[in-house]
Amino acid sequence: MFQRIQDAAEYISSKIKTRPRVGIITGTGLGKLTTAMTVDQRLSYREIPHFPRSTTKGHKGTLALGSIGETGVVAMEGRFHLYEGYGPEGVVLPVRVMSRLGAKILMISSAAGGLNPVFQPGDLMMVTDHLNLTGTNPLIGPNLEEIGPRFPDMNQAYDRGLMDCARRKSLELQIALKEGVYAGIPGPSLETPAETRFLRAAGADAVGMSTVLEVIAGVHCGMKILVIVAISNVNLPHCTKEISIDEVIANAEKAGEKLAPLFKEIITAV
Repeated sequence: MFQRIQDAAEYISSKIKTRPRVGIITGTGLGKLTTAMTVDQRLSYREIPHFPRSTTKGHKGTLALGSIGETGVVAMEGRFHLYEGYGPEGVVLPVRVMSRLGAKILMISSAAGGLNPVFQPGDLMMVTDHLNLTGTNPLIGPNLEEIGPRFPDMNQAYDRGLMDCARRKSLELQIALKEGVYAGIPGPSLETPAETRFLRAAGADAVGMSTVLEVIAGVHCGMKILVIVAISNVNLPHCTKEISIDEVIANAEKAGEKLAPLFKEIITAV
């Protein structure tokens, strides 16, 4: 695994003009986050050694290399999921590669179903904590000592300084920023009403099929983490309705119009 990480990092390094300090992962319908970047080059995941392939609608499958202001940025335009058939090591491979490239900050976006009844589709929610209900963990197996410790502490997985910065910048930009707990599930089926009630009772404010494994890997790498999710729909267990992937993408894109300038201001500030 470590050799695969090294191979991918060395290939990307050969294409980089500006060494990245920040890594970004964009989720379903959120590819426009990279419009804030000055992009020097885009690499297809297909040309990067050992990278998986994006198979989900709304994920470009490219790695954008460039900068925001004076800060070097590497951004995933599309990510990988357990439900695509990848193991946890494949899902988090790009996070580990970003760390090897020099990224110290990891900023993650994703589309999520709202569980908090005060949320509306198109809202932004900053993740303050998570529930790992995926049934797995990217750190299972022999520890990669070159990357991080055997038992990384998850007490402050989400960096307080970055969260404070996000709060300040959202106020300056007059962007409403909700906060809450994210529950990560494997998918791809959406939640039943009973599962929705369970997740709400467990303390989750939003649910999604990504993010949690990437956060764990980022913490293991020693990265500072900030996660802001786009609420694509709201799950009300006593008033359920069908949700389509097209609706998820449309609502995520709506939220992405607010998230792109917010991410830009945060990166400029840190």
